[in-house]
Amino acid sequence: MNASPLAPSGDPARAAFEALWTFPSILVSAFVVAWGAEAAQFFVSQGLALALLAWIQVLPEFAVEAVIAWHRDIPLMTANFTGALRLLTGLGWPMIWMVQALARRKRREPGFFAAIELDVEHAAEVVGLVPPLLYFVWIVVKGSLDLLDAGVLLALYGAYLVVLNRIPPKEHEEIEDVARVPRAILALPAWPRALAIAGLFLAGGVLLYLTAHPFLNSMLGLAAVMGVPQFVFVQWVAPFLSEFPEFTTTSYWARGRGKAGLALMNMASSNINQWTVLAAMIPIVYSLSLGTPAGVPITEHRVEVLLTILQGMLGVAILSNLRFEAYEALGLFTLWLVQFLWPGSRIGMCWVYGAWLAAEIVRSPWRPGRVRAFQAFPRLWRMAGRRRAPGGAPRA
Repeated sequence: MNASPLAPSGDPARAAFEALWTFPSILVSAFVVAWGAEAAQFFVSQGLALALLAWIQVLPEFAVEAVIAWHRDIPLMTANFTGALRLLTGLGWPMIWMVQALARRKRREPGFFAAIELDVEHAAEVVGLVPPLLYFVWIVVKGSLDLLDAGVLLALYGAYLVVLNRIPPKEHEEIEDVARVPRAILALPAWPRALAIAGLFLAGGVLLYLTAHPFLNSMLGLAAVMGVPQFVFVQWVAPFLSEFPEFTTTSYWARGRGKAGLALMNMASSNINQWTVLAAMIPIVYSLSLGTPAGVPITEHRVEVLLTILQGMLGVAILSNLRFEAYEALGLFTLWLVQFLWPGSRIGMCWVYGAWLAAEIVRSPWRPGRVRAFQAFPRLWRMAGRRRAPGGAPRA
């Protein structure tokens, strides 16, 4: 029997012990890149800064998926890919609402069940989820993920970046809302400021890169010591561990006043990254492992992928009014928890997600502002000429 592609190297107990240094290292790297993104949003669009941040944050997830694709273990490949995406939307999005709600209560602010309000520019992330989701419907229909699909998905991600690049940076007046470290960097002269922002991204990215494999290995050791079944680990535990830098960053932002929307769009940007670039990587690595161009057959795993698509489409419908309500957060979490606790409920959950999605679509004409993101998106595209001149510093 072949060794598992996700088994700890060396003694599991010793690997688990390494969590004492890998866990803090991942935390530090997450905070450093978060500070870089917070400062960068004043000089490029917030969405572009979040896209770069998402790239750095999902390095561990790319590493896990690449290892499984290289071993050509299609059931585990599908389990990890779909599990990571469902974890982001079903646990990550609701977690952001809960963290901001608890933070509001701690600050003694009214409105514990208040919605997370998104900025108009966040329409780019909401609308940006639609093309890869629709294309994945075609992938499910034909039952394979091949190199041509990889090219299309990469092109969709490139188009998404082009849109983000056209959106102007954040307004000067919002500088007082950022954390102490990025605020200090924004006060620097132009060149030191640019070097400091680049240094944060570089330092955080390098630390995350160097720590990602030892961190994953230490968590694999913990799973082995605790006796967690492999499929459960690959579908739910491994994605949570590989997405841990992102959960850390978004929790940090969600606690801040007015930052919950930024945190939510950080998650949405990672959703787009994984529906496009991560999915495109799978047939590329699979083909390299075989030594010849080949498609990844997913016919036997259509329900798994379809369930993930329906959850993603529901997420788009929910955020299309640029608000994330308490009942929506709790509903997404409940549906995720059901499939986590009862894996055999996938077909039934497809019907539940589909019914909720249909209800959102049918009610849209009678709910003012329900498709506000799609109405705002064309205006964002026309904002190209509104960038500030290079080198201008934000005002405190």
